[in-house]
Amino acid sequence: MRTPGNEKAHAAGFCLGEGIVETLEDITSLALCDGPDSHVVTVTLTEKRRQEIPRIMDRRGFISQTSCGICGKELIEDLVQEILPVNKTISLTVDQALHLLENLNHHQPLGRKTRACHAAALFDPDLNLLAVAEDVGRHNALDKAIGELFLDRRLSEASILVLSSRISYELVQKAARARIPVILAVSRPTSLAVSLSEKLNMTLACLSKSSGLDIFCDTHRML
Repeated sequence: MRTPGNEKAHAAGFCLGEGIVETLEDITSLALCDGPDSHVVTVTLTEKRRQEIPRIMDRRGFISQTSCGICGKELIEDLVQEILPVNKTISLTVDQALHLLENLNHHQPLGRKTRACHAAALFDPDLNLLAVAEDVGRHNALDKAIGELFLDRRLSEASILVLSSRISYELVQKAARARIPVILAVSRPTSLAVSLSEKLNMTLACLSKSSGLDIFCDTHRML
């Protein structure tokens, strides 16, 4: 289930988030089938990359889609084996974090119109907006935003992710694969999201009715 639009960025971001690719050079072509109702993006990998990821290529589903039946501990251990800790340095004040969260709706024209979609916005350390995407699915929105910068070779500029949704472990996984150290969200994280973030050296925070901001892990980035 997705909102049409930004299909190539969506596919590119998904491939990066699931470990199918590491760099843009792993892709030889990224093609959207012609036609107004097309829903197929074909991603062709280099032969070298295909040989590097036989386990990923052979599986029928992906971690973010097929978690049922896997206990939380096993899931986190599997992900940590595949994703390196995020050691990017950034400092962010509580007031700055609140400003980004409280102004996210300014970047949600579709959300304001429908009140039925999520947004993911990426910022650099100076709080400049780099990319934003909206989608009925929060995972899709993040894939689209990450994919846009990935295709433009600007993903290394991103340090802060702001989400309109709660923080699930899948969103932490995608942000970690994109090397984004700070996730801010309107809603609270799940316990698996916090556990994964702690192991990957990431900072999670969300809006709080009582204190303004709840910070869950790696508070050293928040001033």
